[in-house]
Amino acid sequence: MRVGPKGQVVIPKPLRDRLGLSPGSEVTFVLDEDGEALRVVPVRERPTLRGALAGLDLVADLEKEHWAEVRR
Repeated sequence: MRVGPKGQVVIPKPLRDRLGLSPGSEVTFVLDEDGEALRVVPVRERPTLRGALAGLDLVADLEKEHWAEVRR
């Protein structure tokens, strides 16, 4: 492989397939400890927790626990 004039390098298809990369995939670059090698690491989507607790009445549950302890 060669680095193009804009600093671009083509990742061979077998490696793209193995990493699950497709056009538009995000990657990050990581230097190894001695700075002599570069790793291309896919950025994996992290599922959002937004709404995971929706519908749970947590405040009411805490109030019930509080009053149960107060009565003891």
